[in-house]
Amino acid sequence: MSTKRRRLSLDLSPLRTSRDFRLVFTGGVVTAFGSFISYVTIPYQVAELTKNPLMVGLIGVCELLPLLIMSFVGGALADYIDRRLLVRGSEFALALICGILLVNSLSDEPHLWLLYVAAFLTAAVAGLQRPALDAMLPRLVKPEELPAVMSLHSLGMQFAQLFGMPLAGILLASFDLAWVYAFDLLTFAVSLICLTLVKAVPPPVAADRPSLSSVVTGLKYAKSRPELLGTYLVDINAMFFGMPSALYPFLAQSLGGPKVLGLLYAAPAVGSLIATVGSGWTARVHRHGLMVLIAAAFWGVGIIGVGLSGTLWLTLFCLAFAGAADMVSGLFRMIIWNQTIPDHLRGRLAGIEMLSYTTGPLLGQLRAGAMARTGLGVTGSIWMGGVLCVAGTVALAAALPRFVKYNGRDGMALKKAADEEWVATADARTGR
Repeated sequence: MSTKRRRLSLDLSPLRTSRDFRLVFTGGVVTAFGSFISYVTIPYQVAELTKNPLMVGLIGVCELLPLLIMSFVGGALADYIDRRLLVRGSEFALALICGILLVNSLSDEPHLWLLYVAAFLTAAVAGLQRPALDAMLPRLVKPEELPAVMSLHSLGMQFAQLFGMPLAGILLASFDLAWVYAFDLLTFAVSLICLTLVKAVPPPVAADRPSLSSVVTGLKYAKSRPELLGTYLVDINAMFFGMPSALYPFLAQSLGGPKVLGLLYAAPAVGSLIATVGSGWTARVHRHGLMVLIAAAFWGVGIIGVGLSGTLWLTLFCLAFAGAADMVSGLFRMIIWNQTIPDHLRGRLAGIEMLSYTTGPLLGQLRAGAMARTGLGVTGSIWMGGVLCVAGTVALAAALPRFVKYNGRDGMALKKAADEEWVATADARTGR
């Protein structure tokens, strides 16, 4: 392989060097595969029961409310207890919720309210799990492997999305809903086995007890770092205006019916996969903030194309283009987070990160559904959201000059100093 190709290709070294990362990666891919199938199925089931895009968009509201609270709780717990145990316990709870959806689908008249309750509970449990998982990953590998770990973790999610969502469309067109939820339930068994085999990931030395003051400490740290605020605001803007996934069941009706629904959900993963496989160059770029802004603007351009295309192949291409841009933005945001945040705050900041990358899409679904109810219609809601996304990104670039100028080398130096100061303070408190 030529030197140029090696620089562009995906770095697989963390899978070779870390047994625990291999286990977390494998279990995560399998359970995500099933979860993406349910991710398509629940909006489809709500659309079939209500025939109303706003009702589909309300799923996002049900998911947002618990996330606003549980992401902070999960972040504080992730800095105080074994992160592996927290991830595994949450995975078991998610499996139970999937079982509830399975039982509901077997009913002659499935309960609509139960779908919203399941969305609420899933988001609450995810709020506990995701900060612990994000905070656990840097502990499984060497610091210099973090860019590769972020790429591999994203690649696994893209693989699950790319194959899980189209399979959901096939299953929905061919089988009863119960079989779809049953498949998701089986994937949890694999992930639970993998997480059980992972070694303990104890909390940092002299960890802060979960409390309101510990949460405030994390918020103050995030506020003090302009590169962190930039990652949150840019992504929230992009997803709020440019996330039209609640409209996919209705967009599919004009492009081929249920059989193409999975393709709409999966198309962004195709672009993300291409961007990830060629992500070797990201390790040599240090203007992380600027790259996040550029990628967010291109995401908006792709969404504009989705709303204006009118044909299936062009719609899928635009979604793939948007997915590639979002992946580039996501990689640089994750690099910023993991190279700049000290370990004793990693869980709490992961909770804040979770709010940033979930509130935007969830509110965006409601925004898309509400605008589709106006004279704009489904496609108008999509392209107008893309326009607003680009405009918002330009405005944030003007408002956040320090984020635009941020250099990753400086962030790593600050993180190292913060870690050393915390260890010295902890040693003094414990008398070591």
